[in-house]
Amino acid sequence: MNATGKFAGFALGLAAVFGIALAVGALVGPEPSEPAGHDEHSTEATPELPGGLLATDQGYTLALDKPNTTTAPQSPTSFRILDANGAPVTKYVNSHDKDLHLIVVRRDMVGFQHVHPVLDTAGTWTVALNLSRAGDYRVYADFTPEGGSNLTLGADLRVAGNYDVQALPAPVATAQVGEYTVALNGTVMPGTASKVTLSVSRNGTHVTDLQPYLGAYGHLVALRAADLAYLHVHPEGTPGVTPAGPGIDFVVNAPSAGDYRLFLDFQHQDVVRTAEFTVKVATPNVTGASNPAPTSAPADHGTPDHGH
Repeated sequence: MNATGKFAGFALGLAAVFGIALAVGALVGPEPSEPAGHDEHSTEATPELPGGLLATDQGYTLALDKPNTTTAPQSPTSFRILDANGAPVTKYVNSHDKDLHLIVVRRDMVGFQHVHPVLDTAGTWTVALNLSRAGDYRVYADFTPEGGSNLTLGADLRVAGNYDVQALPAPVATAQVGEYTVALNGTVMPGTASKVTLSVSRNGTHVTDLQPYLGAYGHLVALRAADLAYLHVHPEGTPGVTPAGPGIDFVVNAPSAGDYRLFLDFQHQDVVRTAEFTVKVATPNVTGASNPAPTSAPADHGTPDHGH
């Protein structure tokens, strides 16, 4: 057989071999594949998305009636919570002494406000906000609709003008609010419930007669600096049962490592004050030791004493 014939015979042999292989493959079928990272035997639940990142969740939508505005010390702001059919929600479940809590802060964590709007019969909430500093604000509505579960929805509010963006303050151990000093103690770990204590003193003397505010001796808001995710923070203790200071205990659930901003509202002598903290949450090191105790930053953003 000449060279051409030998090559043709070899090619036919290969075709026959591959033909058999393809036929077997067609009968058996390809090996099933799974998405990357999927384990059919895993029982680990998907982590819950932190609050405040979505304007619409579980069929409810936070709809700001005035998404853009200009700087003003007291700017009337209105919004509605819409249900899955687009109708305004008018019935809510009271939580922490209010039907709805509105949290507003500029995206650089300046100008924190915790206010309680008024609801009219048509389902529109209205409140006056201090929008005297230009920039992009995040607005959080924390509420429980009648027949539903607790939700925190978030939307952006743009205030026109010169945006004097501020750097996130470095973590330190205490925050000063007028005559009051608030110390933060405890270690916040990512992915787990972490207990922290905030202790209030005035002119060097422990405050032991804190007044109840929103059903507790203090109200704590925690925001993740990277995306302004709104964390679930639970106060411990019951007014009239547990001591009224100087320490206020909270359980903080930080979903990840990174920088966080904490805002403590506490009431003394009929005035609500806000202490602000920066907390750096770190993962445990390889030896199993946890990160150092979280530290705080003074409330140097100009947050005034305020009443609610």
